[in-house]
Amino acid sequence: MAQTDKQKVGEIGESIACRFLAERGFEIIERNYWKKWGEVDVIARKNKTLHFVEVKTVSYIPRQNEIDNYSPEDNIHPWKLKRLSRTMQTYLLEKNIPDDEKWQFGVIAVFLDEKTKTAKVRFLEDVII
Repeated sequence: MAQTDKQKVGEIGESIACRFLAERGFEIIERNYWKKWGEVDVIARKNKTLHFVEVKTVSYIPRQNEIDNYSPEDNIHPWKLKRLSRTMQTYLLEKNIPDDEKWQFGVIAVFLDEKTKTAKVRFLEDVII
């Protein structure tokens, strides 16, 4: 099945997000952990903490202050948070992660500049859901 443009942009963004995390000392454990009730884009570990990361990618032609005015968390609606929470709980149970192991949720926004073919990344760590 052919990918849509939106899916291609999302896949590029997730690859950039993984590279961003790896360059900062995160070990990428899993990508696109999927259950019928939800998906976690990236699961990584750093300093004995498990990180569940939602990646939001935007492809754009740059305009004045466009990146500064975009908040990726605005596109994670309550129903999405509920699905993410349920999927993270499933992962923790399925992988027998001990109750005392630390974990957190984060959001990575990837801004793809169509004109220069470059990307900017913003990482919001330890978001409360």
